[in-house]
Amino acid sequence: MSVRADTLLLAPGRMRRRRREALIGLGLLLPAAALVFGFALFPVGYNVWLGFFAKHSLRATSTWVGLGNYAQLLGDPDFWRSVWLATVYAVGSTALQIVVGVAAALVLHERFPGSHFLRGVALFPYMIPTVIAVFVWRWLMNDLYGVIPYMLSALPIPGLPEAWLTHGTIMWVLIILSVWTFFPFVLVNVLARLQTIPPELYDAARVDGASAVRQFIHVTLPQLRNVLLIVLLLRGIWMFTKFDVPWLLGFGGGAGEAIRTLPVFTYQRSFTYYQAGMGAALSNVMLALLLMAVTIYFIALLPESENDDA
Repeated sequence: MSVRADTLLLAPGRMRRRRREALIGLGLLLPAAALVFGFALFPVGYNVWLGFFAKHSLRATSTWVGLGNYAQLLGDPDFWRSVWLATVYAVGSTALQIVVGVAAALVLHERFPGSHFLRGVALFPYMIPTVIAVFVWRWLMNDLYGVIPYMLSALPIPGLPEAWLTHGTIMWVLIILSVWTFFPFVLVNVLARLQTIPPELYDAARVDGASAVRQFIHVTLPQLRNVLLIVLLLRGIWMFTKFDVPWLLGFGGGAGEAIRTLPVFTYQRSFTYYQAGMGAALSNVMLALLLMAVTIYFIALLPESENDDA
């Protein structure tokens, strides 16, 4: 009875102490929760709410239109063209970034004189401010004084365009520029994973008579699978929502219409035509498209992940 009585006497004290610890924990979480709400949940919620209004970007008045903005977008050919251009840009640049990044990582993974120096040089494009990188490429690809068109014109390659910053070729310039600027992100992640692959796997493959190509297919690629999937997801999202590079490369009209991706189209609706409601609706559509793509991405890869875990 004495033990039970002591327990009953201590129980209220323990309850008060646990309640006090819980309150302290909640108090410590409040700043982080406030930051998440202020910088993530509230802006997204406000943007969703604004998409149901016809609102001028500089005026306080707004008119409820319901789904009118979205209905107008579905019938706008410029909207569908911007979605297509954003998809082409994201898929093309992401795929080439992965190819170039993996190839560069395989080369820099080998030990040779100057390899450490080249690893630092390879990061140089990623460290350059975007505005500088874009304007340098605009000068390099200029049809009047650009170095690259001049060098290409000296090569006996048929079908090369005389001017690259035109409607027909500016998308290629945009993709090449983006690959050159952002492939170091892939390089760093792949190179870090390559350095953790056990050498015994390659020794066993060589004992079995596997060539360098077979070693890459059956040893290196399976080891890089998880890293490449994460890089593919991140780079795909970032390139689909990339605004600064297409805008800086094609600003001022003209050939810029050929690279008016969905983020650029959204910016123009919001700050050129001052249609804040339409711009919010476009942002909501962009978010919905990304959520659909990410959902399909995880659903398609989930069975393979479960098999790997088994």
